[in-house]
Amino acid sequence: MPGRTHSREFTLATVRRVASGEKRPAQLCREHHLDERVLLRWRKEYGAGGEAAFTAREGAEPRGLEQRVAELERFCGQLALENTVLKRRCRARRRGATRDDRCRAGRPSRAVSPAPVRAAGHRSRLVL
Repeated sequence: MPGRTHSREFTLATVRRVASGEKRPAQLCREHHLDERVLLRWRKEYGAGGEAAFTAREGAEPRGLEQRVAELERFCGQLALENTVLKRRCRARRRGATRDDRCRAGRPSRAVSPAPVRAAGHRSRLVL
């Protein structure tokens, strides 16, 4: 389950309160339902980056999104191609495609037996 996303302002304010001694880390974690490890990570980032900490990293995410979009577009193209092929086969089947058409489509032809014919005047007897 992905964690919650906190705003930069909330994160900075929380870390400043701990750094100034206004609140203890455990108390802030209880108040805001935070895991102590999250607050510890925030404090380390604040110590390393100061006020510039918790800013969005430029260029890291858009490249990944562009790759994902390209991957989805390729997949959509494959589905469109498959859909076109299946539609053509369905149309050919509805038109009553000949045996040669079925062979060209990659299907072996089925041997079809002729329909039974009933003799005139006899309902129950079949003539083959």
